[in-house]
Amino acid sequence: MSQDLTFYEQVGGHDTFVRLVHTFYEGVATDVPLRALYPDADLAAAEQRLLMFLEQYWGGPTTYSQQRGHPRLRLRHQPYPVTLDMRDRWLKHMREAVSSLRLSPADEATLWDYLERAAHSMVNTPG
Repeated sequence: MSQDLTFYEQVGGHDTFVRLVHTFYEGVATDVPLRALYPDADLAAAEQRLLMFLEQYWGGPTTYSQQRGHPRLRLRHQPYPVTLDMRDRWLKHMREAVSSLRLSPADEATLWDYLERAAHSMVNTPG
């Protein structure tokens, strides 16, 4: 990665992250057990929150913190039963979304490593 560019900029900025998150939520919408974890009838708000979070994490706009405060990922996910199965379902759809971006192998590995670690850390319910 260039010292002058953030990862966010290097992989294409806003448009790349919009595609990633939108493709991910298209998968979530068709996955009945995983979809049940999302209380809103429409996934648009969840899509926007994830977009803002990922953009901020990777060096883009800080809109997430400006609107929602500190991410506190584990705390925000605590009310939802995140089992190993739910983690695996989340990872399946995210893997498809990441692959659809056709990033360089190094950039894809960097992004996937973070997403995989984050998903594992969200598990809060046995089973």
